[in-house]
Amino acid sequence: MLALMLLAAGRASAECAAWPEWEQFKHHYISDQGRVIDPWEGKNITTSEGQSYALFFALVANDRPTFDLLLRWTENNLAAGDLTQRLPAWLWGQESKSGKWQVLDENPASDADVWIGWTLLQASQLWHSRSYQGTGTLLLNRVAKEEVATLEGFGMMLMPGKVGFIQSDSWMINPSYLPLQLLTRLSALKGPWPEINRNALRLLQETAPKGFAPDWYVWQSGSGWRPDKTKGPVGSYDAIRVYLWAGMLSDKDPRKAPLLAHFAPMARLTEASGAPPERVNVLTGEPTNHGNVGFSAALLPFLEGSRALTAQQQRLEQSPPGSDAYYSGVLNLFGSGWSDKRYRFNLQGDLLPAWDPQCATSD
Repeated sequence: MLALMLLAAGRASAECAAWPEWEQFKHHYISDQGRVIDPWEGKNITTSEGQSYALFFALVANDRPTFDLLLRWTENNLAAGDLTQRLPAWLWGQESKSGKWQVLDENPASDADVWIGWTLLQASQLWHSRSYQGTGTLLLNRVAKEEVATLEGFGMMLMPGKVGFIQSDSWMINPSYLPLQLLTRLSALKGPWPEINRNALRLLQETAPKGFAPDWYVWQSGSGWRPDKTKGPVGSYDAIRVYLWAGMLSDKDPRKAPLLAHFAPMARLTEASGAPPERVNVLTGEPTNHGNVGFSAALLPFLEGSRALTAQQQRLEQSPPGSDAYYSGVLNLFGSGWSDKRYRFNLQGDLLPAWDPQCATSD
């Protein structure tokens, strides 16, 4: 009997084992207070995006203490103490004149807001906590109220933020802000989410006429999609996440196969050149430079089953993200975590972590 108990305990311990890459990421980029630090250009900024992704990784790792630290810091510093009453500011750092650490830009970023809200709903289910559910639902209701617009001639869509993206007859969109699995889950809520979810697939396909996703694109009333006049027809550091989200869709999702087929030119280009492009002209398909190793990590789910996969795995193994590459570290946790089967998404857009339910804690 004792031997059986010890064997069961050993299995539980293995299923609850730490995620080494997550522990490394915490060591390099998360403060003891729960702030995700991006050392970009030595500025040590924090973004709501960084907080949102770290919350997701903490849930995948079944790391509730870090999750709560991250949530508390986010709420207190980016949302004036209450995520149910205020969307989190997207940028926090050191003010150049006063030297004070504070919010630098109060405009929210809807991708972070959606990830935070969705992750709170998932944490509520997995860790059996009603408080997460309440906060997540109210936050998402605020997103629906403040960050959604109707594109004339297209339909309802999630805008990149609260202000600055709508002109009198045009709307600027960031396709990487639209992970379909999250939108599917949010479609169970009241509000605009079912229509946004339906429109998102069309948007992803129509803004990538040559099979390459753009960082930013504009819907022009009366004429449809066009590149932004300032940013141009470029797919780069934002757009790499479009392929990542597509690759992570449930195999049962009927949108996955046509989406991967639509973006197949990126897979072919990556195979031919040995690495994803850092930039690509989405109107011509012309690439520029090789993307960093984080780009390779981001494409692991997207390339599953293709001939290009092995080369990207080897590239990542030979040169993993270092201690000064926050964004590559994020892409690595998403891509490698998925590739290592630490998590999946089901057809309903819920998270399926690899850890056993007996590892969970509850209120």
